[in-house]
Amino acid sequence: MLDTDTKRRIDTARDILVGKVPDPKSQVEQITIALIYKFMDDMDAESEEFGGKRKFFAREFARYGWAKLMRSGLGGHEILTLYAEAIAKMPENPGIPTLFRDIFKNAYLPYRDPETLRAFLKIIDEFAYDHSERLGDAYEYLLSVLGSQGDAGQFRTPRHIIDFIVAILDPKKTETVLDPACGTAGFLISSYKHILKANSSPEGIEPNGSKISGEEALHTSKIPPAKGDLLTPDEKGRLATNFKGYDISPDMVRLSLVNLYLHGFTDPHIVEYDTLTSQDRWNEYADVILANPPFMSPKGGIKPHNRFSVQSKRSEVLFVDYMAEHLTPTGRAGIIVPEGIIFQSQNAYTQLRKMLVEEYLVAVISLPAGVFNPYSGVKTSILILDKSLAKKTNTIAFFKIENDGFGLGAQRRRFDKDDLPQALVELNEYLRRLREQGLVENFQTTLGLIVGKEKIAENGDYNLSGERYRERGVLNQKWPQVELGTICKPEYGFTASAEEKGDARFVRITDIAPDGRIRKDEPKFIKLTQDSEPYLLKKGDLLVARTGATFGKTMLFDEEYPAVFASYLIRLRFPQDSLLPDFYWSFAQSEKYWEQARNLTTGGGQPQFNGNALTQIKIPLPPLEVQKEIVAEIEGYQKVIDGARAVLDNYRPHIPIHPDWPMVNLGEHFSTSSGGTPSTEEPIYWIGEIPWVSPKDMKSDVIVDTADHISEKAIAGSSTKLFPAKTVVCVVRSGILKHSFPVAILSRPMCINQDLIAFLPKDRAMSPDFLFYVLKTKSASILAEGIKPGVTVQSFSNGFFKEYKIPLPPFATQQAIVAEIEAEQALVAANRQLIERFEQKIQATLARIWGEEPATSSEE
Repeated sequence: MLDTDTKRRIDTARDILVGKVPDPKSQVEQITIALIYKFMDDMDAESEEFGGKRKFFAREFARYGWAKLMRSGLGGHEILTLYAEAIAKMPENPGIPTLFRDIFKNAYLPYRDPETLRAFLKIIDEFAYDHSERLGDAYEYLLSVLGSQGDAGQFRTPRHIIDFIVAILDPKKTETVLDPACGTAGFLISSYKHILKANSSPEGIEPNGSKISGEEALHTSKIPPAKGDLLTPDEKGRLATNFKGYDISPDMVRLSLVNLYLHGFTDPHIVEYDTLTSQDRWNEYADVILANPPFMSPKGGIKPHNRFSVQSKRSEVLFVDYMAEHLTPTGRAGIIVPEGIIFQSQNAYTQLRKMLVEEYLVAVISLPAGVFNPYSGVKTSILILDKSLAKKTNTIAFFKIENDGFGLGAQRRRFDKDDLPQALVELNEYLRRLREQGLVENFQTTLGLIVGKEKIAENGDYNLSGERYRERGVLNQKWPQVELGTICKPEYGFTASAEEKGDARFVRITDIAPDGRIRKDEPKFIKLTQDSEPYLLKKGDLLVARTGATFGKTMLFDEEYPAVFASYLIRLRFPQDSLLPDFYWSFAQSEKYWEQARNLTTGGGQPQFNGNALTQIKIPLPPLEVQKEIVAEIEGYQKVIDGARAVLDNYRPHIPIHPDWPMVNLGEHFSTSSGGTPSTEEPIYWIGEIPWVSPKDMKSDVIVDTADHISEKAIAGSSTKLFPAKTVVCVVRSGILKHSFPVAILSRPMCINQDLIAFLPKDRAMSPDFLFYVLKTKSASILAEGIKPGVTVQSFSNGFFKEYKIPLPPFATQQAIVAEIEAEQALVAANRQLIERFEQKIQATLARIWGEEPATSSEE
């Protein structure tokens, strides 16, 4: 367990570095290098104490010893020169093992400030290498800062989820364990600890059988048995060679090597390897494979070799295929996958699921969407593979985790609702029955259901969403369920010809607003003809998007003017005496609707939602009076939501300009710098941890994360640069004039593309926060005055902003203005919580229709 002092040291080391090394990953690397440097000296000192000799800092490397680096009287620049030279030359040191040479490979000091280095080394000096697990825990804590660096869809897996998966697979001391996308080696370390715990004397029992009381253990020199004390020396030796990890990033390899070393692996086997494009290790198999592989693919997709059973360019498909195919005959795997693997209809996904169902899969565990918060709200599941058991059974178990012991908000605070222990008990019992060839069809589970493979294969899509196979009759259903096809006939729209404009609005798929109503802006009108008359809309018609990013989105047409609808929309028109349009529209916003919609999609490159699918949608059908009551209740909640959204949409910070404040040129106090786009021909550029901002990421005032992430190699090989937190950025392309947020501020170090510029302070006359609010209040005029068609980023930065006039009040006044605006924004932000609460009330109302109690979440 991490102690307070160790945590304080790590936090202090990062705080010292943050001014010179803003990137969290670079901070981790600098601390890693310094710790290993210090620990090598500690081991040399220990060797001398027991009569041995120094081996790490011997001969010509003796001058770099830690004690000499830290001796009093050494000047700041002398320390800096000595340390920088030492870490650069360490890979040439013949006295250190290959592991340490790899750690120091390409190491360098990224800053030249003697005082920062002196303070940093002073904190590192407080650490000591003492062979304890405390160091491993400390390093795990240090690596946790990388969780915020979602790289290409890959996020640090929460420790309790890792331990849960390891407990299911139950790796043994004789088995090989592999993580083919190991990151910082979390799965390997958890597996190692699991094996040690399984091969340890019970707590308080010595290996010879004599007992140690708790009081004795606390107050005598007797030491409780070490973990893994029941393993023989030969078993421990084999155990160390049984763990392997691959990662495409040399930086991740370095970090995982250190992590394993500090957890007791003197010779860890982690290699830099591209699991998907290289064939060098294709013939290596493992008994246990665990991974949280990347969820996204680089631009242009993966270019894999041809030995995969499933042909695809998607990394998540290829990784799952790889892990399944590389299990030994009795092998097992636990894989975290995104929802696309579960239900996407493209051929590669379907082929993969078919292969898994027929040969490998024994269980699917659905995780709640907030498990990876605050870094991502991505919805994930866990696939449990068992090569030998899968061939003996005709069923698959599905479990649904509602709560994992932590709130699902951004803070992920611990709370008392946790389905994981019960899921572990039930899944282990299911697997036990499979091994002993017991009956599983009648196996009762409180968190899921058992489904026959025949049923999963029925439609040919091998959908792995457990809810699809749940018999709704087991619910406390108040009202009868009907399929839409029994009460209405879906109708497709038409394609408008290039005829002259008329008075009838032509409703397209892009006209569906986020709130499910029709957009008021940019309407298209056409002439009403005999051909288009059958497609005239009536008030109360529902239009469903059947393809693209908005597939399944339902709009309620509530207008009086003449309108017809386009071919990529489906019209639903219900008998007014059986189903109210408002009632169905409300249902179409519910999770129950989307569970069915996702399971009924078809299509290749993008999801398709056709009329035949809609006819299969089931909906509870209460009496009309009850429908009216439900609609009225939901409308009441919606009014509160609309009011809160109006506050969010209309609030703008205001800075009253005092006539005594001087107006200065922005260029006097800030320089501008544009970004760039790394080459898409270099996939390694797009597999990294550094957020890369483009205009599509400017969705709010503060940029917390981005759609794309790049590597440090991308920065070195392109014109993009890394900008520190609190950098103000602005969209400067004439083609992006409509953007809602042309000005934003970075929440952490990020890169930007060529459509944006960054403002870098030349002095301390104006705070970046104040500049941000000044530009935000003037963003409309900036767009109108500065961004003209044909104007380049370069001329815009050097010309327009250089001479742009801004007020310059005293610095204390700037701080007061920023504090006032931030206080206002805190009040405005409370409306987001209000929206969330009332959206939950709407979902709770809809859940009652089904006779279900809605899942509750913790107060964040």
